[in-house]
Amino acid sequence: MGFVANTSINLGLAILAAILCAYIAPAAAGSGIPEVKAYLNGIDAHSILAPSTLFVKIFGSIFGVAAGFVVGKEGPMVHTGACIANLLGQGGSKKYHLTWRWLRYFKNDRDRRDLITCGAAAGVAGAFRAPVGGVLFALEEAASWWRSALLWRTFFTTAVVAVVLRGFIEFCRSGRCGLFGQGGLIMFDVNSAKNSYSSADLLAVIFLGVIGGIFGSFYNYLVDKVLRTYSIINERGPIFKVLLVAAVSLLTSCCSYGLPWLSHCIPCPSYLEADRCPTVGRSGNYKNFQCPAGHYNDLASLFLNTNDDAIRNLFSSGTSKEFHLSTLLVFFVAIYCLGIITYGIAVPSGLFIPVILAGASYGRLVGNLLGALSDLDTGLFALLGAASFLGGTMRMTVSLCVILLELTNNLLMLPLVMLVLLISKTVADSFNQGVYDQIVKLKGLPYLEAHAEPYMKNLVASDVVSGPLITFSGVEKVGNIMHALRLTRHNGFPVIDEPPLTPAPELCGLVLRSHLLVLLKGKKFTKQKTMTGSDIMRRFKAHDFAKAGSGKGVKLEDLDIKEEEMEMFVDLHPITNTSPYTVVETMSLAKAAVLFRQLALRHLCVVPKTPGRPPIVGILTRHDFMPEHVLGLYPHIVNRHK
Repeated sequence: MGFVANTSINLGLAILAAILCAYIAPAAAGSGIPEVKAYLNGIDAHSILAPSTLFVKIFGSIFGVAAGFVVGKEGPMVHTGACIANLLGQGGSKKYHLTWRWLRYFKNDRDRRDLITCGAAAGVAGAFRAPVGGVLFALEEAASWWRSALLWRTFFTTAVVAVVLRGFIEFCRSGRCGLFGQGGLIMFDVNSAKNSYSSADLLAVIFLGVIGGIFGSFYNYLVDKVLRTYSIINERGPIFKVLLVAAVSLLTSCCSYGLPWLSHCIPCPSYLEADRCPTVGRSGNYKNFQCPAGHYNDLASLFLNTNDDAIRNLFSSGTSKEFHLSTLLVFFVAIYCLGIITYGIAVPSGLFIPVILAGASYGRLVGNLLGALSDLDTGLFALLGAASFLGGTMRMTVSLCVILLELTNNLLMLPLVMLVLLISKTVADSFNQGVYDQIVKLKGLPYLEAHAEPYMKNLVASDVVSGPLITFSGVEKVGNIMHALRLTRHNGFPVIDEPPLTPAPELCGLVLRSHLLVLLKGKKFTKQKTMTGSDIMRRFKAHDFAKAGSGKGVKLEDLDIKEEEMEMFVDLHPITNTSPYTVVETMSLAKAAVLFRQLALRHLCVVPKTPGRPPIVGILTRHDFMPEHVLGLYPHIVNRHK
């Protein structure tokens, strides 16, 4: 009956989370960190930060964690913080009647990007109660562009998070908020453990780093394979997403309830009072499960517990005999495998908690095996194991180091945590990429790396521009603009001034698709091909051309252009960016790629080197720098470079 009740509740919560993700906001599934990372790189994918995604991320994460899945809330909280920041950055939501006029000052790309960076940092700070770690996470992993002003903004944001968290923890100290706030601002305090270590311990730490790198890279490899398999199932429709979630939920419930039966009952430690061991009907270290009075089941104490309490159990100091070696081995294998098959189903799911649980279990296992040979406590070995596995999967160093130190309140472990993170990252980098980089690539998001590929040095900018190039005159016929907008999905068009406006054809600038749609909807047309810039400036305000929020803005279908208006003209000069970034056609593609990324560009105009030719050769966009595009044009160039 206990198994049926446990499985039924887990299944019901899992299906609720799956229905929300499959039918309301598919973009809310998964961690959300790869999507936030891609957005901050300049990729505005559909609905990744929409209000519906925010709603599903919050409630889907609650249902998913409560359903007993091997998932964490940390990744979804980063995505949640980014969604809230995006909502503020676009001035609220007209669709849901949440708008504030003062927020219009943030309706530009740079301020919105800064807000979302702060939101991601706030998510980490709230999830781990690690304000400085949140700032460093945003700097190391999330943001592609960083400047000094953004540093203090993210620091201010995470400081506010820490103050608000502290206030809620004090309010909930009496237990009126359930399990929230346990541990205070330090979630997993290991400060009471003995911190002295010898040269032999350093060898054990190096071993943990190597093992963490190998396990982490293999974990990423398997996650990639599972995600590719799940994508085939998920493409068949929402109902198949729900069925997949239900199947994984049943498997997880069978493992978490069935595996503890393999474990033997252990007598409670004599120094513990009867109300502390075993713990019945509440969260704690010593779960009674099927054992007689005065005994506990060590495997049930890990499986049938909250994620936070399971980590506390593994990090606990002075309890080297609390878990059998077989228990730690079974728990590690189960969490390792369940974490892989759970990530990718249609529920919001973070990777931090599964990775910390798996790493802490094999770290504690190594500590128990060493026994008297080591001066370090087994709880500290668990911490180092978690650090090694985190470094092996996520490939972060500075931010993970600070997050772990803020989590555990043990600054004396800093040298060992730094060492194990560096070793695990170095070992894992020799096999594959970090898990978030793999997911970005798997989703087909055109992410620009900080460095150019080596083969780009053998190409110039004009080698990869896509054609045919569509240009507009400074004063263009309405019909030509409508035809170009219907024919292409380009977001930018070169504007060229021609005689008699200029002695010879010259590049006037670049006009955006969104601005053209606003201009055409205003219908400031003329029958003659004349410049009417002053009239257009009086007709429109600057905020009419501000970046619209998700789902807003003028669409091509909204235009009602009559047949006679198609033959009229419109002046494009007032809405043209007359100082676009340009590069000469003979510039190295590697230099152009670095310039494109560092300046956070969307379009880069390529101009001819010699006079007497058309004033523009083409436009470089993000896709023109992608390896798939370049190697598709020049498949032989990699071999030649080698």
